[in-house]
Amino acid sequence: MKMFVTGVGGRILLAVTLLFCSANPAHSQSSASSTSSDSSSFHSSVTWYTWFERIPEDWSEWGTVSFRSDQVNTWVGVGISTAVLFAADDAIYSPSQRLYETSPTAKRWADIFAAVGDGRTQFALAGAYAAYGLLWKDGKAFGTGSEIVEAVLASGGVVQVLKHVTGRESPYVRSKPTGRWSFFPNQVDYHRYVPYFDAFPSGHICTSIATVIVIAENYPGVSWARPVGYAVTTLVGIGMGTNGIHWYSDYPLGLFIGYTFGMVAAHPEWYAEGKSGGAGEMELSVLPTYSVERGTGISFSVRF
Repeated sequence: MKMFVTGVGGRILLAVTLLFCSANPAHSQSSASSTSSDSSSFHSSVTWYTWFERIPEDWSEWGTVSFRSDQVNTWVGVGISTAVLFAADDAIYSPSQRLYETSPTAKRWADIFAAVGDGRTQFALAGAYAAYGLLWKDGKAFGTGSEIVEAVLASGGVVQVLKHVTGRESPYVRSKPTGRWSFFPNQVDYHRYVPYFDAFPSGHICTSIATVIVIAENYPGVSWARPVGYAVTTLVGIGMGTNGIHWYSDYPLGLFIGYTFGMVAAHPEWYAEGKSGGAGEMELSVLPTYSVERGTGISFSVRF
C-alpha cells in the first residue's frame, strides 16, 4: 500500500508541480493580482530556513486573525456544524465501519485517501516545488514550497495542542458510541496509546486544506486549483471517516485552522505591514431544512 502511494503519488506530485509552475512562471512580467505582485518581493528573499523563522509570526497572526470581532459568525458556524456532526457521528461511522471491514476495495481506497493527508504528501509536494524553484531559478515555486512547510508545521502545532487538551478517542478504538473525551489527559498515557486521545481536531484535514490554500493563493491564475484541491481534501475526509481515524465532527475546526494558516503563510506581506488582508475569511452556514421525503433537518455549507 505504502509503495503504491509513494510510487504513483510521487509521479503525480511532480506532474502537478510542473503544471502549476508552467502556468504562472516566475519570469513572467504580468501579475494575476496585486496580492501576487506584493508577494513576489517576499519570494525573492526566501531561504531554506525562512519557513522556520516565520512560524512564530504565523502563530501570532493566526491568533489576531482568528479572534477578530468579524470572525464571530465563523466560530458560530464551526461550533454548530461540529455539534450537528457530533450528534450524527455514530450513525455515520457504524455503516462506514462495516463497509471498511467487509469490502477490500473500500478498505484499500479509504487507506489511500487517508494517507494523502498524513503530512508525507504535503512535504513531498513542498519538496517538489522547492526543487523546481532551485533548478529553474523560480522564486515563486521555491517560496510556495517553503510556505507549504510553514503552514503545515504552524497549523500542526495548534492542532497538537488541542489534541493534547481534548483527548478524544478515534472511532476505531471507541469505548462509547461517539468516542470518549478525556480532557487534559495524562500525557504519558497519551503517548503510549495515541489513538485513544488524538482524534479532535483533525490534523489530516488541516494540513490538506492549508496546502491547497497556499498553492491556490500563489497561483491565482490556475482556476482549477481550488476545486481539485477541495475535492482531494474531501476524499481525505471520507477516507479517514471510513477507516476510523477520525469522526466527521473532527473536521470543521480542522478546516478553519488549516485554511487560516494557509492564508497567513501565503501572504507574509500582510503581517509584515501590520495588515490582516482578509486571511481566514471562511464562511460556514447552518440552516434548517425540510423535505416531504425526509422531513425536517439541518444542512450546513462551507464557503472559502
